[in-house]
Amino acid sequence: MTKWKAVIIGFILAVIVKSFFAHYEFIGLLLVGFITGYIAHDGMLGGLWNAAVAGALGTITGAILFIIIATFGGSLFGIFGGLTGFTISGLSSLTAIVFDLIYYAIVMGITGAIGGAIASKNRN
Repeated sequence: MTKWKAVIIGFILAVIVKSFFAHYEFIGLLLVGFITGYIAHDGMLGGLWNAAVAGALGTITGAILFIIIATFGGSLFGIFGGLTGFTISGLSSLTAIVFDLIYYAIVMGITGAIGGAIASKNRN
């Protein structure tokens, strides 16, 4: 049921949206979810599933990148680097990561379902 080509493209686009277009995150996620669902060509449920998986993978990767940057990038500033920075960033952002995981999956899933439905109508 998972079309990995669509999921990987959606995942890369979700990471790009989270990293570079944070001010336009909602609109970007809507577009990325639609694109992922359309590429999947698997109907409404398939588009929803593939876009939600891509959003979840994008959130997890974005959180890992944030922790790496907070850990090693903060080491230049003394107390915020190393194990201290990793612990502070990991503990304080756990709820934010869970919220983003759910948020990305829902937003991208809804528009992925629309993209999948349109793609399945075009195929018939």
